[in-house]
Amino acid sequence: MSAVISARGRLPSFGQARFERWWEMDGKWVEEPNQRRGGQSGVKLLPPQSRGLPRLYSKRQVGHVYRTWLHPLGRPTVLREELALRACEQLGVPVPKLVFCAAREHQGQWQGLLVTEELTGFVSLGQWYASDETVTRRRAVLQQLAVVLRRLHGGRRQHGCLYAKHIYVRVNGDRAEVALLDLEKSRRRLLRSRAVRHDLDQLRRHREGMPDEDWQYFLACYQSLTGGNGDSRHAA
Repeated sequence: MSAVISARGRLPSFGQARFERWWEMDGKWVEEPNQRRGGQSGVKLLPPQSRGLPRLYSKRQVGHVYRTWLHPLGRPTVLREELALRACEQLGVPVPKLVFCAAREHQGQWQGLLVTEELTGFVSLGQWYASDETVTRRRAVLQQLAVVLRRLHGGRRQHGCLYAKHIYVRVNGDRAEVALLDLEKSRRRLLRSRAVRHDLDQLRRHREGMPDEDWQYFLACYQSLTGGNGDSRHAA
């Protein structure tokens, strides 16, 4: 069997055994395997590991790689997502808790595995808007979304696929929480302004049920946190 690696390097033998155990674990497909990036990717909901613990999701990829000047032959995409999850935690950006991530080369192809905890009680921003929430709650969510994205961009990190379906929301009374999902395209940019422009332009085009007035309110909140600079004005 070939070596098992994580974003931090080669795993010891017990890490290889963990990879095999997670890889062989059965579950229900919540995202059927699809072909992209020259390989296959899908997500399973795993059976409960123990009563009272969060449910787990397993992203499984075969031949699914990304390429950079450092890795011209390709590197497993899950390893980039692992780096992004760890970076977000350091920046104070809420993301799913990482349980396990590794990759191995098997029969000439990379197998990648990313296991994360469910964001209990959260729903996607698009689903949340469909519930016809009050103006007060909508503004609380938009304010918190601005805070989360400001933290992300403050670290010069770009989400890379900032759609409403990748923004998750939980509201308790007037208190709002926002978390980000699907960070496999995330990367660090040389200039913060480039991360801002890329992400906000994507969100403007893929904000689903968010009305124009809420979009403008969100931009105002974001700009107030960035000192009123012009990084986000292009998205208006």
